[in-house]
Amino acid sequence: MQNETVKYLQLLSEKYPTIQAASTAIINLSALLQLPKGTEHFLSDIHGEYEAFQHVVRNGAGSIWRKIEEMFGNTMSKSERRNLATLIYYPELKTPMMLQSVADRDEWSRLTLVRLAKFCRRLSAKYRRETVRRFLPPHVAEAIEELLYDQEGVEHKAAYYQSQIDMIVSTGSAQTFIISLAELIQRLAVERLHVIGDIYDRGPGAHLILDSLMEYHQVDIQWGNHDILWMGAAAGSEPCIANVIRTCLRYGNMETLENGYGVSLLPLASFALETYKDDPCELFIPKVSPDEKFTSQEIRLMAQMQKAMAIMQFKIESQVIKRRPHYQMDDRLLLDKIDYERGVVQLNGVDYPLLDTFFPTIDPKAPDALTPEEQQVMDKLRLSFVNSKKLQQHVRFLFSNGSLYLIHDGNLLYHGCIAMEENGEFKSFNVDGKSFKGKEFLDRVDRLARQGYFATDNPEVKQYGMDAMWFLWCAPQSPLFGKEKMATFERYFLADKVTHAEKRNAYYTLRDTEESATKILREFGLDPNTGRIINGHVPVKVSKGERPIKANGKLLVIDGGFSKAYQRETGIAGYTLIANSRGMLLAAHQPFHSTQKAVSEEVDIDSETEIIHTHPFRMCVRDTDRGREIQRKIDDLQALLHAYREGVIKEHSVC
Repeated sequence: MQNETVKYLQLLSEKYPTIQAASTAIINLSALLQLPKGTEHFLSDIHGEYEAFQHVVRNGAGSIWRKIEEMFGNTMSKSERRNLATLIYYPELKTPMMLQSVADRDEWSRLTLVRLAKFCRRLSAKYRRETVRRFLPPHVAEAIEELLYDQEGVEHKAAYYQSQIDMIVSTGSAQTFIISLAELIQRLAVERLHVIGDIYDRGPGAHLILDSLMEYHQVDIQWGNHDILWMGAAAGSEPCIANVIRTCLRYGNMETLENGYGVSLLPLASFALETYKDDPCELFIPKVSPDEKFTSQEIRLMAQMQKAMAIMQFKIESQVIKRRPHYQMDDRLLLDKIDYERGVVQLNGVDYPLLDTFFPTIDPKAPDALTPEEQQVMDKLRLSFVNSKKLQQHVRFLFSNGSLYLIHDGNLLYHGCIAMEENGEFKSFNVDGKSFKGKEFLDRVDRLARQGYFATDNPEVKQYGMDAMWFLWCAPQSPLFGKEKMATFERYFLADKVTHAEKRNAYYTLRDTEESATKILREFGLDPNTGRIINGHVPVKVSKGERPIKANGKLLVIDGGFSKAYQRETGIAGYTLIANSRGMLLAAHQPFHSTQKAVSEEVDIDSETEIIHTHPFRMCVRDTDRGREIQRKIDDLQALLHAYREGVIKEHSVC
């Protein structure tokens, strides 16, 4: 044996100190490979819609209802099945409600416990007992394990299990056990969750969604453009901070910013009230729904704050563009294209009249420069972001569990695009004489984003990384943005809608073709005959006949419009891709009303499922990336076993 191999096996022996320990681990891991592959869900573009997200996670994107139909379709009425489904989704709310409404609470509790245990037993067949035990609260684990592993039909056991149910009820523990069983069902229904970007913005609950994801048993995240913006803000990037705040003000959505993360907007409010006190700021009236209960004074203040932030954003972004000429974004240097006396801006040689010409903080001779007062506001806002404990926890979670793309079980997951030329070639990005494109470019900017957050010992490297995060938010060649420009300035200040257009990268046309999807899969080292691209970012306009399945099934777009703001355009409320041991299904969801309605009226999200692929055989753990990882571990343990038996490594003494 080589020295390096022996050193590695000696380290491994610390965890498996004896022949018996290594042998037992090999036995257990080998058995695990034979279990059916667990169910995985793919979600995208949640956009702060916490209640809808929670419901889809709780109901397994409809998979729990389908299992209820399979198991109880012939023995329970539809209303009883709906009742059971709602109880599983929201046990902490539905259980006390049911206990108040049923005639015989004890009998209802017994029947419900039996049904939940039977349902749990079916789902737990894909898991080892050790895994199921880990999902259970310690104070009920032993009793629930006994319920789950009831050997149906074995003589003399019936009285034992019935006695257990009776004692749970008679001791007043039924509610605790019902809730624990329901939560166990939710966990067993979905083994792994893939979130393909855009947790933030639009809806008010991004911070609550991140709290849920941090508690989820197995999750990975592919960053979206809205996520990277908040990540950059948490790192201290001024252009990212400006964009985050302006966007929140534009949509009247300060819940995550203020209540979720404790970011104080008081310095901005004070500055805006003083600077724009006589300005109606009509172009900056926030886009809020009639349901929002804002006073006219609050609306006016948000408009003033939004304008103040927008002007600071344009200045700071201009500084970055000049600092990083290789971003090739000079066309976004607009403040120096304004004729402040005539009130026009020149774009591509054409003068466009400005809808608002009141710019008290812009010096025409140095339009990019923040005033001392503006810089003071930005300094205070930056401190608020970098000192927010909750925000920093969430962003560290996004870095540790996320990336720009993920290769998983032969499939490629990413949020936005792989930038392409019109001719189908990958678009190259030049830095210091070196060209990056395709996978290599994504690897580079992924690394730069991490440096922007973690390189605190090197200010220059950190600044470069923070600028890269802003680049990922809005640059034409960003794999997360994918448009020729972000026309924020034009949408605010110019009436001509031609200037508002944001032309998409050629990828969004080419991705419909099998040839392009095949090219992308090969670029990432995947087999185009079996692999698929799972993509988010651009809502699928179902109401206009658009389909989420593209490139002859090689590319799936699962952003159907979780955000209420998009649902008029899309006609649905999001897609969920479900991958299990038998194949892949695509679930299209109708809008979610509210948790209260789901519990009290038992209104589930109506979902239509479409089978998009059936495996030729039932997939087991051994057929997955996880299985291949387990097999490598088994191989290492076999080598350790051999080393023990050959006397190369001694067994450790066991106390």
